[in-house]
Amino acid sequence: MKLVFSEAESDPGRYVYPYAVWAFPEPGETPADLFASGFLPSSPDLSRFYLGRQLRVPLAEWRASSENRRVLRKAGHLRCELVPRDRFEVTDQRRAAWLAFAEARFGIGVMPAARLERLLAGRVISHFLVFRDGATSDGPECGVALLYLEPPRMAYYYYAFYDLRESTRNLGMAMMTRAVAWARDQGLDHLHLGTCYSEKALYKTQFEPMEFFNGHRWSRNLDELRHLLRTRPETHRLESAEYQAFLEGGLSGAASASPFRIPL
Repeated sequence: MKLVFSEAESDPGRYVYPYAVWAFPEPGETPADLFASGFLPSSPDLSRFYLGRQLRVPLAEWRASSENRRVLRKAGHLRCELVPRDRFEVTDQRRAAWLAFAEARFGIGVMPAARLERLLAGRVISHFLVFRDGATSDGPECGVALLYLEPPRMAYYYYAFYDLRESTRNLGMAMMTRAVAWARDQGLDHLHLGTCYSEKALYKTQFEPMEFFNGHRWSRNLDELRHLLRTRPETHRLESAEYQAFLEGGLSGAASASPFRIPL
């Protein structure tokens, strides 16, 4: 991959000169290579990625916890079916329901109709995971998750749309839990669950083991993740002695673990 550094807001008084890290795939690389290096898509056509604090579930090691099983029991007979993009019809009814969900869940203007259409037209959505309520395969549809799938290496659980009136069943969490079980049963290596930059996103960590990308490696230390969420460093994070306590081998260990190397 080729890396490009996009300058972000600086604070010269504290010698903080940050750059957002973008990655562009090179010939022979697939999106799974960039996901594995900590990057997430920043364009629907998968031509550009950004480095972020993302989460993934190592599926070969995952076993449903008592909390996972409780969520699924509360959801009742929740089934899911994988549908390739070219066999899934985004009807006007579905489109309207998804936009209403996005406005209620994410806020007004976060996902306008034009953005949804760009997502649906891009390579970043390769499949839909359709969730139905009932013991049979033709039960009523209660939710749909938008996926990028690259077997056997990974799937990306991108956006999930469902009826918010189903709050008593915790349908959103049940869909994610069912998706983790489905991905494990499909023999995938990892299910990626997006970013974690607020404590509200900690619901995604209900799966064990859970890994997050901390800038130089995948970490399973959830105390480290909570520290990142609950503290603001005075300068760069790696210069914080409090954060360095989480690093295996200190700063030199972080450098050794980093997957990034630039030949000069």
